[in-house]
Amino acid sequence: MSALIIGVDLAATQFEFALANDGFERQERRRLDRAQFARFCRELSPSLILMEACGSAHYWARALQASGHQVRLLPAQYVRPYVRRNKTDAADAAALLEAVRCSELRPVPVKTIDQQCLLQLHRLREQYKLTRNARLNFLRAALQELGVLIPKGVRKSLSALRVVIDSPPTEWPVALVKMYAHVLEEIEGLRKGMIAVEKALRSVTRRDRVVRDLQTICGVGPLTATALRAAVGDIARFPSGRHFACWLGLTAREYSSGELRRMGRISRRGDRHLRTLLVNGARSALMAANRFPTPGGRPLDALRAWALRVQQRSGLNKATVALANKLARVIWATWHHQRAFDGNWGQRINTG
Repeated sequence: MSALIIGVDLAATQFEFALANDGFERQERRRLDRAQFARFCRELSPSLILMEACGSAHYWARALQASGHQVRLLPAQYVRPYVRRNKTDAADAAALLEAVRCSELRPVPVKTIDQQCLLQLHRLREQYKLTRNARLNFLRAALQELGVLIPKGVRKSLSALRVVIDSPPTEWPVALVKMYAHVLEEIEGLRKGMIAVEKALRSVTRRDRVVRDLQTICGVGPLTATALRAAVGDIARFPSGRHFACWLGLTAREYSSGELRRMGRISRRGDRHLRTLLVNGARSALMAANRFPTPGGRPLDALRAWALRVQQRSGLNKATVALANKLARVIWATWHHQRAFDGNWGQRINTG
């Protein structure tokens, strides 16, 4: 069977098809299960297959590309406006045929297995961290009800909790103390799980030159470097550092009309995890810059000196976000030009 353009609405067990000709006119619709879907794609002549970038989409995209098909993964939030009337699987498949005709709608690159493995390690670490924080907050709140104040912060909280639970007041029931000890053991297990994931990330990317170069940038550590490597894939798909910063949601939201131009807060579009890592890294770099000069007397580079000037003018929080925006552009340049970070690069070009 031959077909030119096929929109596929993915699901766990059922797949809805919308088959169209080269004029994007829908000719046929089908509904197949997983086995029928795989067999149908093997028997199909090379075609353009459209899918939303959702769960299992990257797996099916790799499988279809191996069968000789051209695959485009479209962002789900941009396909949704093309759904007419009621939301159904058939309407979702037909919407893909309409959305792909928009030249400004850029497809999502198909991720490799290595990229997906790195992303899953990061998600596992986030799950460990969220659960650990929830248990810590529970213990802090529970002990506060009993008149014991536990300081904020993971390290301070754990130290104080161990002291209290190892030597509890005599009026506390034994069963309650055992429950607290059990929760503290769970927190320790979650902490070890996070450390194991971080070791796995370093082991997998030890020979990756891109990850090594990114870690030379101030505020970019192993977690940020590996997360960027997994989520971005090929940096060449971004024409400039500004495009990369926009993709991360670190540029200003614009609301303009006519001659009136309004620039607001950052857009916060894109990957929240990457943006969080960059903002936290920028905050760490800025706090370190505030402690200069170092005992060795090494001066600040131009990037961190600029961040300190922004902090004096606009405050810590705005300077942190501004530095995160700048770091995104530095990451693009470091990755694109395949060179280690130099905080005085611009000055050297101007004086050279």
